[in-house]
Amino acid sequence: QVQLVESGGGLVQAGGSLRLSCAPSGSVFRIKSMGWYRQAPGKQRELVAGITSGGSTNYADSVKGRFTISRDNAKNTLYLQMNSLKPEDTAVYYCNARILLNYWGQGTQVTVSS
Repeated sequence: QVQLVESGGGLVQAGGSLRLSCAPSGSVFRIKSMGWYRQAPGKQRELVAGITSGGSTNYADSVKGRFTISRDNAKNTLYLQMNSLKPEDTAVYYCNARILLNYWGQGTQVTVSS
């Protein structure tokens, strides 16, 4: 019912910034919550940040104070502002949307050089 397309990944130096975007389509009005996950090579996918339909947010301890998740209701778009990037932030970042099931985008690569 929901399709997700991520964008905004790229290569940055340590200390730099990126803003990821997730554009949903389909039954957008049914989405209960959305979030950003990431997966580095050899590691399991982990939650980076989440936001509910009511606007409540939560963050992984490793990104608190550096990343900000937000939602543009006019555009129905999810964002992840990433500041003070570290090499350990290098991963494929995935957009997630939950209705009754979880829906995933294809991922966007973020690479942070030292």
